[in-house]
Amino acid sequence: MNLRAWQAGCVGALALLAGTCQAAEILRYVLMTSAGHVAGEQVVEHGDDGRTRVRYVFKDNGRGPELEETIRRAPDGTLAEYEVKGQATMGGPVSERFTRSGDQAQWQTLADAGRASVTGAALYVPRDGSLEPVSASIAAAAARPDGRLPLLPSGTLTQRKVDEVEVARADGSRQTVQLLVQTGLWLTPLYHWATTGPRPRLFASIYPGWFQGIEAGWEGNLKLLATRQNAAAGLLLNQTAAQLQKPLPGLTVIRNARVFDSVRARLNPPSDVHVLRERITAVLPAGAPVPGGATQIDAAGRVMLPGLFDMHGHVDRWDGALNLAAGVTTVRDMGSDNAELQQIIDEAAAGKLLMPHIVPAGFLEGRSAFSSRLGRVIETLDEAKTAVDWYAQHGYRQIKIYNSFPREHLRETVAHAHRRGLRVSGHVPAFMRAQDVVAMGFDEVQHINQLMLNFLVKPGTDTRTLERFYLPAEKLARFDLRSKAARDFVALLKKHRTVIDPTLATFDFLKQRDGEVPAPYADVMPHLPPNVQRNYLSGGMKIADDATAARYRASYNTMVAFVGLAYRAGIPIVAGTDALAGFTLHSELALYVKAGLTPAQALQVATLNGARYTGTLHERGSIQPGKLADLVLVDGDPTRDIADLRKVSLVITQGKLIRPADVHRALGVQPFVADTHWLEATIFQPDQPERR
Repeated sequence: MNLRAWQAGCVGALALLAGTCQAAEILRYVLMTSAGHVAGEQVVEHGDDGRTRVRYVFKDNGRGPELEETIRRAPDGTLAEYEVKGQATMGGPVSERFTRSGDQAQWQTLADAGRASVTGAALYVPRDGSLEPVSASIAAAAARPDGRLPLLPSGTLTQRKVDEVEVARADGSRQTVQLLVQTGLWLTPLYHWATTGPRPRLFASIYPGWFQGIEAGWEGNLKLLATRQNAAAGLLLNQTAAQLQKPLPGLTVIRNARVFDSVRARLNPPSDVHVLRERITAVLPAGAPVPGGATQIDAAGRVMLPGLFDMHGHVDRWDGALNLAAGVTTVRDMGSDNAELQQIIDEAAAGKLLMPHIVPAGFLEGRSAFSSRLGRVIETLDEAKTAVDWYAQHGYRQIKIYNSFPREHLRETVAHAHRRGLRVSGHVPAFMRAQDVVAMGFDEVQHINQLMLNFLVKPGTDTRTLERFYLPAEKLARFDLRSKAARDFVALLKKHRTVIDPTLATFDFLKQRDGEVPAPYADVMPHLPPNVQRNYLSGGMKIADDATAARYRASYNTMVAFVGLAYRAGIPIVAGTDALAGFTLHSELALYVKAGLTPAQALQVATLNGARYTGTLHERGSIQPGKLADLVLVDGDPTRDIADLRKVSLVITQGKLIRPADVHRALGVQPFVADTHWLEATIFQPDQPERR
């Protein structure tokens, strides 16, 4: 019996919970945003036939998956059979099946297929699953004496217990739950709360700042669990920061570096750069005398860039390592849970995290069925002004308006933010066009789709729904960028000096079909662990045939071309990602080159423009005496070939030295720089004889 037939006979989970339908065991999880808003549920039926049937729904921000799973576990707790069907976050189909018979395993998804001969326990990792496969992984790993479990298609899961706490519910019942950390599934550790005993199951999953799911009836314990989880994760984060960054005491001289002049977008002759206590103190011609007692690093002619800016991040405590390894030394956070972000900023300032500088933007949304609940959600103008005031008081430099913000309050909210000295940017609220928000005072617009919808929406178009993705994908293929509408819009942006944050790399998903390697990660994928590679093979959009695929590709090319058109017209661009930390920024800059910028101009966007539009130009964005020593050494020459930007060999920021190869190896990523030992061969400590 499949889940659909079961639901037809028992009208939904409520009937089951009420006892009007017989089932062996029903377990319900409540799924919420980090702000505590209920956004879905997972209902698990452990049937008398040995099969588990799951219904999973999570809807937030006008999108989300709907999945139905059927699972049969093997005696060792791994998956013997697994099937899922449903809808992905962006509306595309989900269909996946796995079976294991004896030593033979095979799987089929919309993106890949495979088979393997297996001896002993091995856990299949679904590509598009609910929380129930996580529960299976917990039990199967717990049954292994060393907590290590081979994975299919590849890899090894390692699980260990890091905390334990007693929880209670309103009816007075109590139980003990344990916090488990799993590695081997993703680039960073994953934390889950589980029951105790010989066959533990998932109790709660908390992704700080984003998502939380817990067994129904126990929701009152989420704050306790989140606090304990943050503390446990903090210990590992502190250890990671200590291992992967090295303090630079006293004066350090980086010799013989070809310094990128971000103001003029060109490489200067080789120079020696002096760094003292996090600041640049001098930039001298290469070969100038080096003061006694200085630590020396020979750049050996490598290109030195100012630290890169990612102008569209959503920061979590784990992505700092990936950003820094990519040369990203400043991230503008464009919307996170406020309490979580404040904690991250405090921990980073105390040196407890491996983290770039953070420039926060305050998230401001209107209340609706489609609301994204990051930051503040408002209904009235007074609430909007109060939220703006809070952000101004807590060091935020700008406000980000989102899809459901009420149009009637927009103009005055923008004006109030400007009076408080804050920039204003964001999505275009529903039933408006980009030209409307520019006229109302937006300083910046996020995302290429929000800009291009200006030519496509009608008065009744609700861009809080998936229409904000499907409409550009369907309609832009034939849009003429030479048209009067396009020329007028570009002129309006230029007149108001409106900045655009295109996030082109992120929107590659509009044209990606299941099974295709996403273009922005094509040269990154071979460096990633196999299970991580597999996660990127899902397109997510409904692309049913070759004609649709061709149309969506052409539409995406129009978006890329628009960015080049805007740049040539003098409209400022900032480089943001809204995707996988670090790697995606390099891809974003490569797309700017595809749009017509030179590699040097793209680097200027990611350095000088980043500093200018975060209000940090006085201390970042260029390599000059007095500015912060946010410095990036690159093998090759990214001013000629932007692809060389992936070859970051050394990063200096916040008075510390970071070698990306070490970071990547710690995360299971194959380094991008072949020679990973050059630093040891070229660094000279003060007590060593000076070398020339």
